[in-house]
Amino acid sequence: MDIYRAPDSRVIHPSILYFGTPVVLITTRNPDGSTNITPMSSAWALANRVVIGLAGGGQGLANLQREGECVLNLAGEDLHEAVERMAPTTGAAPVPDWKRAIGYRHETDKFSLAGLHALPSLGVGAPRIAECPLQLEARLLLAIERPLEAWRDGAGGYVMAELEVLHVHAHDEVVAPGTQHIDPQRYLPLFYLFRHYVGRGAAHGRTFKAEV
Repeated sequence: MDIYRAPDSRVIHPSILYFGTPVVLITTRNPDGSTNITPMSSAWALANRVVIGLAGGGQGLANLQREGECVLNLAGEDLHEAVERMAPTTGAAPVPDWKRAIGYRHETDKFSLAGLHALPSLGVGAPRIAECPLQLEARLLLAIERPLEAWRDGAGGYVMAELEVLHVHAHDEVVAPGTQHIDPQRYLPLFYLFRHYVGRGAAHGRTFKAEV
């Protein structure tokens, strides 16, 4: 009988727990009608629901709670530089103290900054991002505020929001021909892994429920 030897391990206390989630660019409408883009990577989906987590005090969160809608634009691997150009910016003015302390600056036109382009949505006021291979129009169902002292470099809290997806827009190149399904061999999402941008990597097979 083979004797299994478990790999050596230790208890650690990492500063962040982004263990590999897709990069989402959330577009929301500002009070003056302009658009804010919020890069984030705390999201998961079940059926036609997506749950996201956002730090408190941001412009994107304020817009989402006021308007009750947004677009979740899923970035592809090729957009990592555009995402990072927006990363140290905020639509909030004045810049929250905790963001200013770690180098954030105010930016009103994130589309131009990142070199991205807007497309009209079907059911929400915020535009979609043309360059993103998947764009999910969504409305807010529930927002739960969670204060957490000294969390996220002093942000002080976060909000968990449940969204209902209304429309899914997909680039033709990532849809399996003749179907309504995303082809995982063509769709190359951008992931945020412990504060690093990474791609999909090699495929390792599929589940018995796979449709393409």
